Amino acid sequence: MAAPTGSAIITGGTLNLGYYAALEIARQHPDWLVVVCSRSDKEHAAESINKTLKQTNTIFLPLDLSDTKNVRAFATEWSSKSRPPIQALLLNAALQFPNELVLTSEGIESTFAITHVGHALLFHLLAPHLAPNARIVVTSSGTHDPDMKSGFPDANYVSAEQLAHPPPDVATKPGTQHYTNSKLANIMWTYALHRRLHERVKERGLTVNAFDPGLMPGSGLAREYGAVFRFAWHKVMPKMTPVLKVLFTPNIHKPSESGALLARCAVSDELAGVSGKYFEGAKEIKSSLPSYDEKKWDDLWEWTIKYCAQDETEAARFDAFN
Repeated sequence: MAAPTGSAIITGGTLNLGYYAALEIARQHPDWLVVVCSRSDKEHAAESINKTLKQTNTIFLPLDLSDTKNVRAFATEWSSKSRPPIQALLLNAALQFPNELVLTSEGIESTFAITHVGHALLFHLLAPHLAPNARIVVTSSGTHDPDMKSGFPDANYVSAEQLAHPPPDVATKPGTQHYTNSKLANIMWTYALHRRLHERVKERGLTVNAFDPGLMPGSGLAREYGAVFRFAWHKVMPKMTPVLKVLFTPNIHKPSESGALLARCAVSDELAGVSGKYFEGAKEIKSSLPSYDEKKWDDLWEWTIKYCAQDETEAARFDAFN
């Protein structure tokens, strides 16, 4: 393989949605270094992609988004290797904790920590390595929108601090509440980032969009659920997808289908220069009404910078994207 001309990083890239997005990006860009990230790669995802495509441009790098020290170590290692500029950064990883409140070792609610905080820190640390016109894609979910009637609790963003450290009346709610809240935060952070990129570093041509992959029976999102639900999710529901599309919503897809559409956001010529948008699969749609509250964008942005930055100097650097 010749020296790669660019890089693509996909968090949660070893399974399902992330795996298929990485596969498609590697297929379209054999000239890029494609990096799949997760806590582990038990399925040998990078090896599988390389074997499928008869290429050698995909690698695995470990990353634990629930641990800010680990995220920093990842970014430090990336910087030390003189890897090619990042053309696409897919902030895709997520996890649901359906029952009682789960906290990280740093005391942050785990869904919010993995889905938002770790990703935001990763972005800021890697921002100096983004190529001109690089694309950032944030995987969100239609469950953030109460009007979608997804069966999940309605997302309710009061403040970023409340998502990070839920008060007793929120902490006792089902874990799926933390999931919808975090997915709403994903979209609001996307909009906040888009506005700041446009205002502060427009000349770099960086873009950011949010993506809803739809419901994907059989994906790894349910791995923290009980045995009965996991069996239904992995063995029964994938076979019922055509029926579920009729009875519930057409926004149900195989992970391979949604993965290809996630890759589209990251690499297609059709979406070059498009930023600050929300895509349901291939369609650009409006996100929920609460997601357009700019005061809450600012609350989320400011809390995130304050929490992630080690000092005022780093906070200023994060805000300036350098």
